[in-house]
Amino acid sequence: MLTLMVIVFLLGYLAIALEHPLQINKAGTALVTGVLLWVIYITMGADIVPIYNAGAFEYFLANNPAVLSLPLWDQCTRFITDVQILEQLGEISETLFFLIGAMTIVELIDVHGGFAIITNRIKTRRKTVLLWQIAFITFFMSAILDNMTTSIVMVMLIRKLIANYKERWVFASMIIIAANSGGAWSPIGDITTIMLWVKGNVTTTELIPALILPCIVSVVIPMLIASRLLRGIITQNAKYKGEGEHFIGVTRQERMSIFFLGVGCLVFVPVFKTVTHLPPFMGIMLALGIMWIYTELMYSRKVCLEERYKHRVPQVLKRIDIPTVLFFLGILLAVGTLQMTGILGAVAAYLDKTIHNVYIINLLIGLLSAVVDNVPLVAGAMGMYPLADPMTLGAAADPAYMANFVQDGVFWQFLAYCAGVGGSILIIGSVAGVVVMGIERISFIWYLKNISLMALCGYLAGAAVYILQVQLFM
Repeated sequence: MLTLMVIVFLLGYLAIALEHPLQINKAGTALVTGVLLWVIYITMGADIVPIYNAGAFEYFLANNPAVLSLPLWDQCTRFITDVQILEQLGEISETLFFLIGAMTIVELIDVHGGFAIITNRIKTRRKTVLLWQIAFITFFMSAILDNMTTSIVMVMLIRKLIANYKERWVFASMIIIAANSGGAWSPIGDITTIMLWVKGNVTTTELIPALILPCIVSVVIPMLIASRLLRGIITQNAKYKGEGEHFIGVTRQERMSIFFLGVGCLVFVPVFKTVTHLPPFMGIMLALGIMWIYTELMYSRKVCLEERYKHRVPQVLKRIDIPTVLFFLGILLAVGTLQMTGILGAVAAYLDKTIHNVYIINLLIGLLSAVVDNVPLVAGAMGMYPLADPMTLGAAADPAYMANFVQDGVFWQFLAYCAGVGGSILIIGSVAGVVVMGIERISFIWYLKNISLMALCGYLAGAAVYILQVQLFM
């Protein structure tokens, strides 16, 4: 039965990786995969629960004497439905609510033209200077916003500035690399980093100093190579049409206030978690509430403005990417069953026995994330390797190796880097890449021939910098 679960998961994984050729949204595939695995698990619960969840199952029976009189299958079913599903849903909800809140705030800034405050300041027409400016802005924007939104904003900017589509493809490719690298070093910059941060595997104060230099290197190396391909002055795209209709009824000062308030609220979330010790989704919900009240008060003064031009939060909520949220739900449900049945633990034991090197394991995960989605990869890694307790390291068979898995351990920090940056090696390896590919119609083969080697060089150079940091300072 465990073999059947592995087959179902791999088939679902394959369908997710082949989303575009199959023309089936990965959210639907992930939901079907996640629910099917739970169906298989609860059907065979009597054969699985007493073996792989013995301690928790015994504790459940001891605290629920009424269940003791039931047959074993019913006992296991009650344990799965009353304990494990609820625990899984609670853990998953923390990530999903955080995503919904963050995505809504970003959309609120975008629909009011807040990002124009940054992009409108770009005036240069020299190709190399523009390339570095675009990469610099993308790198730091994606550390605060999500990679997909940052990529869309910056690609729409270069469509305005650059007429030649081949040159624009080079710029767009650097945006992909900068967005993925920028999201990796911030706790709120990339979904995989968010997952690690929400679960407590990494903390803000340790993650940023550890990864910012490797992430910068992973961008600088491809940029130096790409700069050799661009010379002279760009030709502006005369066909570009502005987005003035989105800003009707909103003054420049109001756009600026929404931008700075929104960004401030996002930056405030890690501070909120550190001060209150409450989960990050509580901080993002507070931030969303503040933004909601502010925009309502702003529009309440605009009595002459037509309602269709008022971008209130209820309207903005319709714009957020719900399929992406449901995709995460399906994947995390699926990975949860593999963790509870001991499958991920067996995979971790195999890797530990055959490789036994956290750097190589993470480098392989990063390379794999260039082909398949990095969310299930990171979720799987988190399931394979539970967060280690520093107090129990002394009892471990290999305390030095297990030290890599404590909070802010080398494994978790390097996983955040590899899963985030490795997705740039192929254009289909990240959400940012897929979005840019769709907007600019960039060919997979063109990216493979012209950009993949640059991205790989940056990925390996940044990884080398991180490993060197660990050897010198840890």
